[in-house]
Amino acid sequence: MQRTHLPIPAEPRQGLITFDAKDPDTSYPPIQPVLPPDGAPNVLVVLLDDVGFGASSAFGGPCRTPTAERLADDGLRYNRFHTTALCSPTRQALLTGRNHHSVGMGGITEIATGAPGYNSILPNTMSPIARTLKLNGYNTAQFGKCHEVPVWETSPVGPFDAWPTGGGGFEYFYGFVGGEANQWYPTLFEGTNPVEVDQTPGYHLMEDMTDKAIGWIGRQKALAPDRPFFVYFAPGATHAPHHVPAEWADRYRGEFDDGWDSLRERTFARQKELGVIPPECELTPRHAEIPAWDEMPEDLKPVLRRQMEVYAGFLEYTDHHVGRLVESLQQLGVLDDTLIYYIVGDNGASAEGTINGTYNEMLNFNGMAALETPEFLAEHLEDFGGPDSYNHYAVGWAHAMDTPYQWTKQVASHWGGTRNGTVVHWPAGIESGGEMRWQFHHVIDVAPTLLEAAGLPEPLFVNGVQQSPIEGTSMLYSFNDATAPDRHETQYFEMFGNRGIYHKGWTAVTRHKTPWLLIGEDVPSFDDDVWELYDTTTDWSQARDLAREMPDKLHELQRLWLIEATRYNVLPLDDDLARRMNPDVAGRPVLVRGNTQVLFGGMGHLSEHSVLNMKNRSHSVTAEIVVPESGVQGVIIAQGANIGGWSLYAHEGKLKYCYNLGGIRHFYAQSADPLPAGDHQVRMEFDYHGGDTPGGGGTVTLYVDGKQVGSGEVEATLPIIFSADDGCDVGLDSGSAVSPDYRAGATRFTGRVKGVQLAIADAAVADNHLVSPQEALRVAMARQ
Repeated sequence: MQRTHLPIPAEPRQGLITFDAKDPDTSYPPIQPVLPPDGAPNVLVVLLDDVGFGASSAFGGPCRTPTAERLADDGLRYNRFHTTALCSPTRQALLTGRNHHSVGMGGITEIATGAPGYNSILPNTMSPIARTLKLNGYNTAQFGKCHEVPVWETSPVGPFDAWPTGGGGFEYFYGFVGGEANQWYPTLFEGTNPVEVDQTPGYHLMEDMTDKAIGWIGRQKALAPDRPFFVYFAPGATHAPHHVPAEWADRYRGEFDDGWDSLRERTFARQKELGVIPPECELTPRHAEIPAWDEMPEDLKPVLRRQMEVYAGFLEYTDHHVGRLVESLQQLGVLDDTLIYYIVGDNGASAEGTINGTYNEMLNFNGMAALETPEFLAEHLEDFGGPDSYNHYAVGWAHAMDTPYQWTKQVASHWGGTRNGTVVHWPAGIESGGEMRWQFHHVIDVAPTLLEAAGLPEPLFVNGVQQSPIEGTSMLYSFNDATAPDRHETQYFEMFGNRGIYHKGWTAVTRHKTPWLLIGEDVPSFDDDVWELYDTTTDWSQARDLAREMPDKLHELQRLWLIEATRYNVLPLDDDLARRMNPDVAGRPVLVRGNTQVLFGGMGHLSEHSVLNMKNRSHSVTAEIVVPESGVQGVIIAQGANIGGWSLYAHEGKLKYCYNLGGIRHFYAQSADPLPAGDHQVRMEFDYHGGDTPGGGGTVTLYVDGKQVGSGEVEATLPIIFSADDGCDVGLDSGSAVSPDYRAGATRFTGRVKGVQLAIADAAVADNHLVSPQEALRVAMARQ
């Protein structure tokens, strides 16, 4: 069977063609379904989120992960496995077997630019591994996080070419599209269709997606037992928000009372005892930018301790559900024939939670972390991890979770950002379990490993398009040979200007940006970056810089980095995150253009990239509604979540507007009288007072049929983002509740919302504060 051209070409018709099917000379070969070669294993790839090398107990960390330990005891631990230092890039590299810049993912999708290495567009010359497996007869499914879709294609109308069930090669998808999810109130899709989840107490995304994965695998084996599956299981855990049932966090009460510096030392000792680092490894010192535990204010330390307890509970809870999935394979009798990759993190631990940690991480992304005073954090100590929080831990904990290495997520130059413990389990293919593997590998090596394990060739053509070679190296050679020499000998690294090169044991690296200073950091020019040199054959953790002693070796590796960067689309380097966040300047498409947008009743799950941007400017919201005789309650339109956003709704029959400033303060305007029955036009006008300064306040005025009915002041606004998860809904508020006046799951408008116009600039001004619905629709459609 010809498998290098996919789909596999149909066999030409052969033999005698008869007129009558009853003719004895009539003969046709039976239909043969496409199946992989005999012995091709089932495949389960588990990719956790934001878990550092020193977090999981399977690699000496303090967070108990019995599933990872069990798989490692029967399989292999890889202690020199690497990622890209950031989520979208690692995921696209994993799914394609190519370097992240080669597949256009030099950053997360939200900061894509027009440059080929950074545009977030997967070239059709680099088909994903799921598509290759599907076209060779595998059943394929993805669960959890999908952060590879260009932001201008994330709306419910697509296009869906970059979605898992579009061009991604997966026959089934259940999960979320974006960088993170509220685990209590996620915005989910099944395939490309929005899903309304159970919003009652007790729901958690981790449990839900595991149930869906177990069910899918059970159905697949019941209906097609001879056909292998490929399941990509990618929880949003343990990315912030660190949401976990309180009883799981409580298991760690008191375990982190001595702080992050002591935790690093304890973890380091366990790692040596476990053998995941060599005896001569050194514990790298804490950088001056990261405060010592003893330097932190005493009144803040209870909050800091709780942050780590919540995180540890979150990781153990996640591992527990991975264990449920693995147990289901055991019960089906297919565990031994399933090749499992358990990749404990898509990058190092995240230091994006600020020095003090945060109750709402979105405030940091808005440059407003100072709103969360130590007193505020202390007031919410017992709420961390619960439904009202959107929490993240302090930088010091992230650093401890990357023990014994320097730095954290984003910092691609150092192992703290890129080295992730990985477990491989495959009893049918691994002769001796419970062993360590010391070979150097990278996330791009997974795809070629899966192909080799399945006995499948790398495709030369997919859908008629010639394919670029896979850039990774199969790891299969190391499964049964602990002493096999490295085959992946050279690997470049780059993220936000942090860059490095590995070559035959040597690394040359330079850190360019500080990971928790997201915007506004005064960074040097690239030419002024200070490079470091390490011989990791004798210096496992990059602890002893040899740059001054061996300048020739440093220059050799710097030149090699430049060669690799040129080969794989890394250049030009781009560290201007503020510019990259502006799509018009960055060069990426914008779904919504112009000064107006019309939405219709029932539309929802609209990401911020799918809705007219009304931040930092005057704007208006005008809705055509029908109020029943019995009065009305519920949301007309809402955008955001309990951690920030705005909502126009009926409360106790009256028209009301709420602006939610990061979950810390709420500003209101309300009509004096209830809305009368019948057809009405309701309107909110926001007069922005900030001028050219982002985050300013404004005056809100409410109108019903052109008559002013209420007003209020908003003292400040969120300048950049409301929520990375919750979107905009018409006729309800589908995620967590923007306003405290209503609760999640009970927000549906009890009347009818015919349509809503959003408007900015001159379009936000209307004669007599009335908008013609026909004219609003005509103007909006004129953009098409």
